[in-house]
Amino acid sequence: MTFSSLQRKEMLNKLRTEHFDLVVIGGGITGAGIALDAAARGMKTAVLEMQDFAAGTSSRSTKLVHGGLRYLKQFEVKMVAEVGKERAIVYENGPHVTTPEWMLLPMHKGGTFGKFSTSIGLRVYDFLAGVKKSERRKMLSAEHTLEKEPLVKKEGLVGGGYYVEYRTDDARLTIEVMKKAVEKGTAAVNYVKAEEFIYEGQTVIGVRAKDVFTGEVLNIRAKKVANAAGPWVDEVRKKDHTVNNKHLRLTKGTHIVIDQSKFSLKQAVYFDSPDGRMIFAIPRDGKAYVGTTDTFYDQDKASPKMLAEDREYLLSAIRYMFPKVQVDASDVESSWVGVRPLIYEEGKDPSEISRKDEIWEGESGLITIAGGKLTGYRKMAETVVDLVSKRLKDETGAVFKESQTLHLPISGGDVGGADQFTSFVERKGKEAVSFGLTKQEGESLARMYGSNVDQLFALAKQEAPARLPKKLYVQLMYAITYEMAVKPVDFFIRRTGDLFFRIDEVVRYKEQVIQLMANVFQWEPSIKAAYQAEVEREIKDAQVPVDIQ
Repeated sequence: MTFSSLQRKEMLNKLRTEHFDLVVIGGGITGAGIALDAAARGMKTAVLEMQDFAAGTSSRSTKLVHGGLRYLKQFEVKMVAEVGKERAIVYENGPHVTTPEWMLLPMHKGGTFGKFSTSIGLRVYDFLAGVKKSERRKMLSAEHTLEKEPLVKKEGLVGGGYYVEYRTDDARLTIEVMKKAVEKGTAAVNYVKAEEFIYEGQTVIGVRAKDVFTGEVLNIRAKKVANAAGPWVDEVRKKDHTVNNKHLRLTKGTHIVIDQSKFSLKQAVYFDSPDGRMIFAIPRDGKAYVGTTDTFYDQDKASPKMLAEDREYLLSAIRYMFPKVQVDASDVESSWVGVRPLIYEEGKDPSEISRKDEIWEGESGLITIAGGKLTGYRKMAETVVDLVSKRLKDETGAVFKESQTLHLPISGGDVGGADQFTSFVERKGKEAVSFGLTKQEGESLARMYGSNVDQLFALAKQEAPARLPKKLYVQLMYAITYEMAVKPVDFFIRRTGDLFFRIDEVVRYKEQVIQLMANVFQWEPSIKAAYQAEVEREIKDAQVPVDIQ
């Protein structure tokens, strides 16, 4: 099975002509997880994504596979236990997209977390999440807290909690899960929108979908359909005749990125904002990113924007907890905004609404999953596919295996286990030199692509066009050939994260990248101009807030 944008027509033909056990609507982390679980059990599976893979919530999270410490405060014990245990599984199966990160929780007089309650809370957290001994929480004195992060506010500081979270690249995690699903036989295509359901009597037996680029309509037949459309779950359900008795409440989360020359953060910190909400500040690749806001949202789900007030809220939070850091609006290099699809609960504030997932089964047979967290994607997928498997057995007599994903490395994860990852990266760094890359570039690629790095090294044998660095050229050709990148924004945002963390590189090389893609795909001048405008718009949106009255 291929996952190349150069073979998109063949994949569309497969959707049109084959009969699937399961069609998944939505190519975010939940849809990718369902596809992998189903395909690994032997189900013939397809995925339809109306934008690019991970273009919605799954590329716009806080980029943490975290155990949900704050949910202990809401007594969501079961969720903390389940999600906490999943962190270690996600890490072991994909150490190239997930990294353990010690998190500092400073405690101040009158703050959200007191010394005693934090100590107990973190101990309970360690127990519930099954945290391994080397990563169990430590309680720090005020002095030790400042040693870990000297920028933290000294006034009223009584100590700190120190515990492990896992940092991830959410979009790349999604892509790698999808690639593994494709390797297992899934037909997955981006920019194909589910328009309506196909019925036999009152039962859903497929999806009528449209290729966003050509307008061509595809009739895709399936025994079961799963709706994993994230923020668009309600819109998909409305296409079905089944009565909707629950709906989503969307909340918006904004993150800002500041260069470490302006905010020299040594250590990831989870801290109180002036209004008592908890916020993350996390160092990454020479930058510090800070988030998130949490406000109800009912605007454009496809391209949520940073507001001036969102930016000011986060800057105020930085100045409050890190008083020596003098940052203002001009120091914000880029931003991203995500929409969280939460299940509506009457009378609750955004931060209070549960992050737990729910599965709904319509009278038509449509299965919908909503809510949930990035961390729990594998377990959510297992639960959905267990239900699909049961229904297929009842209705057709087909028998499928149990879930296979507990110890299944995702694409790029075949590095000999998470504890071997560091030595794997060092080895590949040395190998890179023989392909015309530097050792540092080789290590960077190995960290990002894991065991798929050999495919990138093979591409490095080709001559890069003038004025395009070899590493960037290799990444771009890999994204097109092996990761179904179709548009320049797919590459700059979801395949690399460059728009968020290396925006100056995007500005410097956008013309060369767009031209190379235009050559590969033989775009008409009007198409090239449209994609160029899209890149400019994304750059502007990342840097400049909008004001919505």
